[in-house]
Amino acid sequence: MSTLQLDLDDRILWIRLNRPDHLNSFDVAMGDELEAAFRDASRNDAVGAIIVTGNGKAFCAGADLTREGNVFALDETAEPDLDMLRERFDEPHVRDFIRDKGGRVALAIHECRKPVIAAINGAAVGVGATMTLAMDFRMASTEARMGFVFARLGVAPEACSTWFLPRLVGMQQALEWGLTGDIFDAETGKAAGLIRSIHEPDQLLTDAEAFARRLIKGSPAATAVTRQMLRRNAALPDPVEAHLIETLAMFDLSRSDGKEGVAAFMEKRKAVFTDKASALPGRLEDLFP
Repeated sequence: MSTLQLDLDDRILWIRLNRPDHLNSFDVAMGDELEAAFRDASRNDAVGAIIVTGNGKAFCAGADLTREGNVFALDETAEPDLDMLRERFDEPHVRDFIRDKGGRVALAIHECRKPVIAAINGAAVGVGATMTLAMDFRMASTEARMGFVFARLGVAPEACSTWFLPRLVGMQQALEWGLTGDIFDAETGKAAGLIRSIHEPDQLLTDAEAFARRLIKGSPAATAVTRQMLRRNAALPDPVEAHLIETLAMFDLSRSDGKEGVAAFMEKRKAVFTDKASALPGRLEDLFP
C-alpha cells in the first residue's frame, strides 16, 4: 500500500489515508488500494469492523487535481453509453479508465460484510465527503469540514453519492449541498442527519474504536447479514420482498449461530459463535455475494 496505512488491532481494521503532505487527496493509487482493502477485509474473518480516518490534519481534501491530462484518469477517446457500461462492467479498461473510481470504492464499501465507520478528523471535500456516504457511520471531529463541491468545479457528483446522500439527509438538503457546493461544519452535518456524533479532536479515534467494539459483540455472520439486509431491503419496492429475504436469513441462521445464541442466553453464558462472515450459512452466501 503506497497511499494507505493498514493496522489490524483485535478485530478492528484501521484504514488510514496516508498522503498527509497532500491532505490525503485521492489519486488513482488510493482508489485502487481502498477498493482492494475493503474487498479483502470483507472476506477476512480476523476483521470485525473497519475504521477509516486520515493521517495528518485532513481526512481527504478531494481528488488530486495535479495529475497531467485528464485529472480523473479517464480515457477521453472512449465513447461509453449505459449499455456498454453494463455489458463490459468488469473489463479491465472499462474498470480502470472509464468507470468512476470513487464509485468503485463506494460499491466495495456497500458490498462489504463488516461495519464501517468514518472517523472524519478534518477536511472531507469532494470524494473525501462522498466516500463516507457508503460507510455505516460518520463520527466527526469538531475540526471537520465537509463539502460536495462538484458543481463549482464543473463536474458531476460521484462515488454513488446521488444514491446515498438523499437517503441520509433527504432530497432537499442533498440538492442544497450539491448545487451550492457550500462547505459546512460538523454541527451542520449532525443537524441534517449526516454525522452520527461530534468529538474533540484528541478523543475522536478513541471514541470511534469504543463504538466499533460495540458493533462486533454478536455473531459475525448475523452482523454481516443484518448490515446487508438493512442497506439493501430499504430500497426494495414492497415489504413482501424484504419478508422473503428475512425469511431465508432467519431460517438459515436459526440452524447454526441462532441455536448457540439462544442456548447461551438461556444458560446465562457468553455465546461461542462459529458461523463466519466469509462463508455465510445456507443460501445466504448466494443472497449476499
